[in-house]
Amino acid sequence: MKSQIANSKLSDKGELSYNWAYNHMPALSRIIEKTKEEQPLANRKIGVCLHITKETSALIIGLKTLGAQVYLCGANPLSTQDDIAAYLDSQGITVYGWRGQNTSEYIDSINNVLNSKTEIIMDDGSDVHALVHSEKKFLELKIIGGTEETTTGVTRIMALEKSGLLRYPIIAVNNAKTKHLFDNRYGTGQSTFDGLLRSTSLLIAGKTVVVCGYGWVGKGIATRANGLGAKVIVTEINPINGLEAHADGFQVMPIIKAAEQGDIFITATGQKGVIRGEHINKMKNGAILSNAGHFDIEIDTKYLDLNKKNIIEVRPHVDQYNMKNSKMVYLIGKGRIANLVAAEGHPPEVMMMSFSNQLLSAIYISKDSHKLDKKVYSVPEEIDNSVAQNSLESTGINIDNPTKEQIEYEKSWK
Repeated sequence: MKSQIANSKLSDKGELSYNWAYNHMPALSRIIEKTKEEQPLANRKIGVCLHITKETSALIIGLKTLGAQVYLCGANPLSTQDDIAAYLDSQGITVYGWRGQNTSEYIDSINNVLNSKTEIIMDDGSDVHALVHSEKKFLELKIIGGTEETTTGVTRIMALEKSGLLRYPIIAVNNAKTKHLFDNRYGTGQSTFDGLLRSTSLLIAGKTVVVCGYGWVGKGIATRANGLGAKVIVTEINPINGLEAHADGFQVMPIIKAAEQGDIFITATGQKGVIRGEHINKMKNGAILSNAGHFDIEIDTKYLDLNKKNIIEVRPHVDQYNMKNSKMVYLIGKGRIANLVAAEGHPPEVMMMSFSNQLLSAIYISKDSHKLDKKVYSVPEEIDNSVAQNSLESTGINIDNPTKEQIEYEKSWK
C-alpha cells in the first residue's frame, strides 16, 4: 500500500529538517555508522508509531540504513510535521500520517502499519500494542517483540503483562536512564515552554505556574518554569513526589487550592481527569490550560465544551473558551501534548539518546527475541551504558576509568 501523506511536494523542505536533526544527533549517527555494514535489521519489517518529526526521521532513516523495511504512522493526530512525512516517503519509507487527522484516520493509519505484517513494533503511547491485543484480525501476526517510548505507554503494557495477555516481549525504552533522566526531564522541560511561548507569546516571569505531577516530566517543567522567573506550585497524589517537590523549594498543595492561584496550568501525570470542572470554576479569569502528557485526557475538555458560551481560536493553537459563568480560560493545543502540537517537540540532542535506545533495542529484539519471555523488559544495561558513552564521546567529553584497586574494592564485602 502506498504512503498516505499531506503533500509530497514538501520533500525538499523535509530533507533540510532531517539534515539539521541528524547533524545534531551525533551519538545516533555514530551507532548507525558503526553497525551499518553488519545490516543487523536486514529484511525485518518494523512498524513504527512515533511522532513524525525531524528527530524521528533520523531514527527512521537509520532503521532503513541497517536493512529494515519500515512502515510509519504518527503517534498523535496533531504532531505530524508534513514536510518530514514527505521526505521519508521520498526515501522509500511507507508513511501513513498527516497533521490534523481525525480519530478515524488516526486509527486507520495504525491499521495500515499492522497490515504490513510487521515483525517488530516500535510504539509511543502503546496505541499499536493495544490494538494488536484487542483486535482478533491481528492474532495471526508473527510479532517477535516491540518497544515502548513513553511513561504512559509503559503503564499500559505493564497492565497487559499483569493481566496475562501480553503476546510478545516488549522493551520499555522509557525506563532507560539515558531516556527518562534526559528526555522526560530536560526535553519536556524545554519543549513544553517552547510550545507555550510560541503559542501565547506571553511573559513567564512573575506568573504562577501550576505543575500537576512531579515525576521526571514534572520535575523538568517545574525547574524550567522556575528558571524563567515563575512562581511554581506543584500538585501531587504521590507522597514521596510531593515531599521531593517541597524539598526542591516548590509550594505543594492540592489542585483545588492551586486552582485559585495559578496563571498557567501544565498537566504532566499520564492520568485522566487531573484538571476537572470544579477546578476550572475556581480559576482566575484568563487562566491558561496546557498538557504535557501523552494523551488528551488530563484536562477535562468535555466539561469546557459543555459549559462554554462560545469558543474563539485567538492565536494558532490557542482556543479562548468564553464560559457560561462569564469566565474566560485559554486551552493550548486542544488539550493535546503542547510541545508537539504548538512547537516541534524535544531538541535533537535529547532525542538522540531516546532514539539510540530505540535503535539498539530493535537490534537486540531482532537477534535475541527467541530468548525472551512474553513480558516487559528494561533496556539492557549494556545498551543504556553504550548510549551514554557514545553521547559523551560525540561531544568530546572523557571520563575516568576505575583503577584495578577500585574494581577489586567494589567486589569485596570486607
